[in-house]
Parts: sequence; structure tokens; C-alpha cells
Amino acid sequence: MFVGISSPTQITSTPFFSNIKIKLNLNNSHQSIQNLAKSPSSSCTGGGSNNNICLCGRRPFLATISTALIPLHQSNASDSFSDDPIVWVHPPRPDWYEEFYAVAMDASMKSYEDEIAGYKSELFANLTTGKAAKILEIGIGTGPNLKYYSNLASGASVVGVDPNRKMEKYAQAAAQASGLPPTKFQFIHAVAEALPVSDASMDAVVGTLVLCSVKDVNKTLQEVKRVLKPGGIYIFVEHVAAEDGTFLKVIQRALDPLQQVVADGCHLTRETGDSISAAGFSSTDIKKVFLSSASLINPHAYGIAYK
Repeated sequence: MFVGISSPTQITSTPFFSNIKIKLNLNNSHQSIQNLAKSPSSSCTGGGSNNNICLCGRRPFLATISTALIPLHQSNASDSFSDDPIVWVHPPRPDWYEEFYAVAMDASMKSYEDEIAGYKSELFANLTTGKAAKILEIGIGTGPNLKYYSNLASGASVVGVDPNRKMEKYAQAAAQASGLPPTKFQFIHAVAEALPVSDASMDAVVGTLVLCSVKDVNKTLQEVKRVLKPGGIYIFVEHVAAEDGTFLKVIQRALDPLQQVVADGCHLTRETGDSISAAGFSSTDIKKVFLSSASLINPHAYGIAYK
């Protein structure tokens, strides 16, 4: 079992419960988690000497003052998708709000990405050995994974999907920095629950810290299976709920409703690993890991599922 990871995304915020300090002994990790929220000058990724509680991986934790300023639109859709799935799954946000998330994700994940690099390198090596020519990444965000595609065959192409169109300029810059030719990378404004991709058209689908915040996990996984070619692979890294009976699980349950409101739908208590195992892939290889830079959003489930 590997030791060490959350997403592409923690940011700083105004103090929240600023006078409350909590110490947790997370099983045998001996990691102390201090300060339920950080001061504006601290880093949510835990790169310093203090391990601060961080309320999300893929989506940033926002202070309550931010949510008071952001219009959170409620969907009037039924169980089926509207004509525009994005409207139902990811209601429109103001441009400044989407840009705020994009900037936060681009600027605040260094310590996390440094810690997760070894695990990602291991997983993404399967794209090279499997000679994947067409790759789809769901929730691509600002493109922190694009550097792992640099060793792909020259003919390989990558499609990145994200509901936040403000991520595109950062993802394009990341693609260029990784050496991926502009003709081999495309960003599409879409949601994972309704991928604008043909059936059985992709050799691989990648998703890191995405399923915590999608509206429908099972729908997303069925979409992943739909677009994969027979024998295609799904590479994933997701934070999942702590084990029942642990103090970490108690804290996750207590903060989960707040987390969903202030962190763009991120859930702390989803059993995402179980959902992937039950999604109907031909086989699934899942491992779990605790990451020092992830604090509250532990453990992580990572691995490969095969269609």
C-alpha cells in the first residue's frame, strides 16, 4: 500500500471557525490536523509544518462569505436531462466565480501534485504500454495531468472535458508546456454525466478527483463505459469516505453538508471506490492510500478499471 495524496485544488479563505482547533489521530498515521480553517496566508495543501484541515480536493473550499455573494441556481429539471445537460448538472455561475475557481486550482495544488506524482506516473504509464491513441479526461480542470501524456505516441490525441469553461486557457497552457501539439488537444465545455463523445471511441478515460463533485456518480461511470472501446481502460484517483467508526468519518459526516455548499458540490462521504467496483467493468484494480497533503479528504482510492 502506498502512503501519501486531494485535486487539483485547495485555496485559502477567510477564517472559518477561527477559534476552533482540532487534533486528529488518523488511525496509525499520527498526523495532526489543526485549524478547522486557515488564515488567508496559509496553504490548504499542507505543504508547511502544520497539517491543516482542507475541505476539498478537486474543488476549492470557499469561505461562507463567498457563498453569500454567489447566486446558487436551483435546477427545475426532472430525473432526465434537459436539452442542455450542463444547465441541469452544473447550473451557470457568474464569470468571476468560474474564473476564481480556475485561478485557485491553477495556483494552489503544488504540494499535492508533488506528493501524488509517483502514483500518477505509475498509473499513466499504462497509457504508454497500452498504446492509447485516443484519451478522454473528465474534469480536466487546469490540466495538471497533461504532463503525464508527454510520452504518448506522436499520433495520440487528448480530449479534456470540464463544466467550467474558464479552465480552458489554463488547460491549453498546460498542454503546450507538456509538449502536446495544439492539434492533439481539445477542450470541451461539458459535464461527465453527458459526454459529447461517440460510443466506443476512446482507448482510455482519465478522471482524478472528479467523482466527489459530479451530480450523479453512477451516470458518470456508465458514460465512461459507453465511450470506452472494448478493452479500454479507466484511470482514476478519487478521495473516498473514511472507515466507519473512525473519528475522521465523524468529522466528514458533520462537515459534508457544508462542504457541498461551499465547495461546488464536493462530497466528503461518498463511497466512490465501491461505486467503481459495482459499475460493471470487466475487472477493476483499486488501491487505497492516505496522503499527508490531503488532510480531511482521506483516504484515496486509485487504480484502473478495464472495459
